[in-house]
Amino acid sequence: MKLIHKLRFGIAFLPDTHWEEFVRRFQYIEELGFDIAGFGDHFAHFWFPNQPWLEAWTLLSAIATQTSKIRIGTLVTPFAWRNPAFLARQAMTVDHISNGRLELGLGAGVRSDKSYEMTGIPNWGPRGRVARFREYVEIVDQLLSNEVTNYEGRYYKINEAVMSPRPVQKPRPPITIAAGGPGMLKLAARYADTWTTLGSAESLEEIRHRNELIDRYCEEIGRDPSSLRRSIWFFYPDIEKQGGSFGYYGSEEAFREVVRPYINMGMTEVLLSYPYREKQLSVFEKIAREVIPELKAEYNK
Repeated sequence: MKLIHKLRFGIAFLPDTHWEEFVRRFQYIEELGFDIAGFGDHFAHFWFPNQPWLEAWTLLSAIATQTSKIRIGTLVTPFAWRNPAFLARQAMTVDHISNGRLELGLGAGVRSDKSYEMTGIPNWGPRGRVARFREYVEIVDQLLSNEVTNYEGRYYKINEAVMSPRPVQKPRPPITIAAGGPGMLKLAARYADTWTTLGSAESLEEIRHRNELIDRYCEEIGRDPSSLRRSIWFFYPDIEKQGGSFGYYGSEEAFREVVRPYINMGMTEVLLSYPYREKQLSVFEKIAREVIPELKAEYNK
């Protein structure tokens, strides 16, 4: 099967260790040949709010100075945390610091995130989130694409907002939108360069359904569905309860069995978690050095 977009693999980190360790990990995965990596963006850990936790955009800016090839981004930034104009300014700045390696990940967030209660940020329901997110992503898109932006929506206003210097990437850094439900999938179809969604080895049919929906939503607005990159993050929220071992790092063959059905579906970006357990690092490295190049050679024809 030939893919429209080149197949790429990345690592999604939680910002839950110390700075020196992140430098080591990012330089290691860059040397291993991973294409993209980034951080989840929350005020604190979802389930363990007392554990160490660093701020994602600050980390991203610093990591940009310690790497040179790997693309970097947020996976993803819930829009409620920041004003859209300031977020666009942050993105432009990181695009410059990284010399054009930023991928800007945005999402609506989820109500169960303790960050809202801890910080006093409004925690809207699903409809309120989707309505606000549409305006938010329109503003970010316009600010990063134009020198001066005006915008008047129901929730946000931008008045003669100047963006200088312009981003390194033209017309702007790529935007990734995380989406699972119909409302967000429609917005991803309209505004995203990459659509990303959470999945696991057991969620194939659910992701297939979302993939079909987003194809339909693209067609409804006159967009070629093949122009949208599709991304899957193999996310296991209860991994620590399972002893911290990821099934897809059990062996090289286990990895192939997990990711291949999603690639065949048309997902061209596969995001993995960094191994929790040192015992899985040897398989992780073998996957990076041998299996991933094999898959790229097979699909990137």
